[in-house]
Amino acid sequence: MSLKEVKGKIRAVTKIHQVTKAMEAVSAVKMRRSQESALAARPFALHAIGVMRRLVARGEVHAHDLVAQRPHVRNVLLIVITSDRGLAGALNGYVLKRAHALLQEKEWTRDMVSILAIGKKGYEHFSRRGFSIVDHVERWGEGVAMGDPSDIARRIIDDYRAAKYDRVLLVYSNFESTFVQEPVVRRVLPVSFEALEDVLHGIVPASGKYSELQEVALKELATDYVFEPSMEAVLDELLPYLVGVVLYHSVLEANASEHSARMVAMKSASDRARDLTRDLTLEFNKARQTSITAEVSEITSGIEAMR
Repeated sequence: MSLKEVKGKIRAVTKIHQVTKAMEAVSAVKMRRSQESALAARPFALHAIGVMRRLVARGEVHAHDLVAQRPHVRNVLLIVITSDRGLAGALNGYVLKRAHALLQEKEWTRDMVSILAIGKKGYEHFSRRGFSIVDHVERWGEGVAMGDPSDIARRIIDDYRAAKYDRVLLVYSNFESTFVQEPVVRRVLPVSFEALEDVLHGIVPASGKYSELQEVALKELATDYVFEPSMEAVLDELLPYLVGVVLYHSVLEANASEHSARMVAMKSASDRARDLTRDLTLEFNKARQTSITAEVSEITSGIEAMR
């Protein structure tokens, strides 16, 4: 490789390093903001889902059409939350892989499954593979408003009541720490005690901030309710809102996971670009030194030949 080529590579890698370093800094800011949003929403989500869990635990609630189990699953709505942009390492790949593993595990064919894609990557992935896309939402990001998931929740519930779907599931990346994001599957409808237990365990971290809520979640089992004007009327208003809370918190967790994964990926890229720049600079200096030594030898040889 000539000196000119090495010098050109050094310039190119240096520019790449500047870009990845800037993206790392931006992702770090977004990561902190999204982590704070996700962590701050955990106590609210915990107690809201706890209310739903206690309602489901009541025997008479099992007769409600959103709680009653359907014996045969013929049509499934899969809500897949991914990012709109790439450069987030293997985050989206893991979520999509988990979704396909679920379909294979349950032996659900493509004709049985409809996709509601939150995020561009999930939409592109499933549309290319011939899945039915009922809707897709982009550019939600950390600015998602609480009303948006509630609207989606009501649409999902209306379709579920109309028997368009027999089961509604959610696949997203659950934020555990800056370096750990776990793809998870949560059942949204029909509402079940076991599914809500899984959601609660996913919300409450095993250690660190808010880990003390684990004990609170276990204690809040005995609360009783008096329904006015009727249980059916209250649940018709309450369940869509609580399903919206599950969606809202899942989006927050996915956003925190996305920015954390992107920051880590950009840091790795920046470190690799820095190391590559150092290696190329060393190679350039060696090549230049070899060239200078050769020129000095030629000059010395010429002088000796003239004597």
